[in-house]
Amino acid sequence: MTTVAASLDIKALQRTWAAFDRVAHLRPIRSDEEYEHTVALMNYLLDVIGDLEDHALSGLLDLVSELVEDYDTDHFAIEASEPRDALRYLIESRGLKQGDLAEIVPQSNLSAILSGKRKISATLAGKLAKYFNVSPALFVPA
Repeated sequence: MTTVAASLDIKALQRTWAAFDRVAHLRPIRSDEEYEHTVALMNYLLDVIGDLEDHALSGLLDLVSELVEDYDTDHFAIEASEPRDALRYLIESRGLKQGDLAEIVPQSNLSAILSGKRKISATLAGKLAKYFNVSPALFVPA
């Protein structure tokens, strides 16, 4: 018998778990319904705990967050996109025109990047990242 098992009061654990389970119903996430429940629990814990790292429920929040993260990774993974596609998306989503970036990159170079004829340099990646307030890694091929 291990040290943990020897010092564990299994009956107390069962009573405590039963009470906790009635309230939280915390399980590995296997369905969209369980995912929604766990995300709601996580959001509630975030509201209660806030920035208090030493809050009594912070360990529970860590556990719940890991369950949600694992499910997200398995079910909602986002594939890396080409740097030019990310740039195109940022331009379009912000209602910009190529000329709006003229101070950062000449329009002819920007057109060549968006068409795939030219790569984004490390220097330009830094400038674009600063302009769009994103990580420069977005503009570096994976």
